[in-house]
Amino acid sequence: MAWEDSPSHVCRGGDKRALSFCCPPVKPCPVIYALEDAKLTAQEYVEIKEKFAEKSKLGQGEGTCFGSLVWCCKPSKPCPLRDMVLRRINMSVEEYMDLKKELSEELVGKQVSDTKESVIALSKTFNVTEEEAFKVLIECDNDIKKAAKLLKMKNLEL
Repeated sequence: MAWEDSPSHVCRGGDKRALSFCCPPVKPCPVIYALEDAKLTAQEYVEIKEKFAEKSKLGQGEGTCFGSLVWCCKPSKPCPLRDMVLRRINMSVEEYMDLKKELSEELVGKQVSDTKESVIALSKTFNVTEEEAFKVLIECDNDIKKAAKLLKMKNLEL
């Protein structure tokens, strides 16, 4: 199934669900704000990810930056180390993304209501169908700000 409405990386403006693609909080970066938004301490974040690594194939990853796929980024960001491990353990990108979605849900809970609320807000604000709003939101990696800009530009063209 893969994660169709996966967010952009946190460091690229993605929402808190993207914590599943983040490194350990070892330096000042946007992960700190995403953790605040998710109401997680850095220690809780690390513990959740390490526990998930123990029970899933994301625990593999010898040769990656932090030794586990649980810390690796989204496949849209090129990474030969992550990709080498995926090939070595025979994991498809779809399986990887499914596991990252499960991890995200453990980190921040299910966000179905957030996506639905975003779709409704975009639909009403830009006078488009909910179907069109959802399509644009997906195209924008579930980044509501990007989706709003795109819909605004489409309205200006009319």
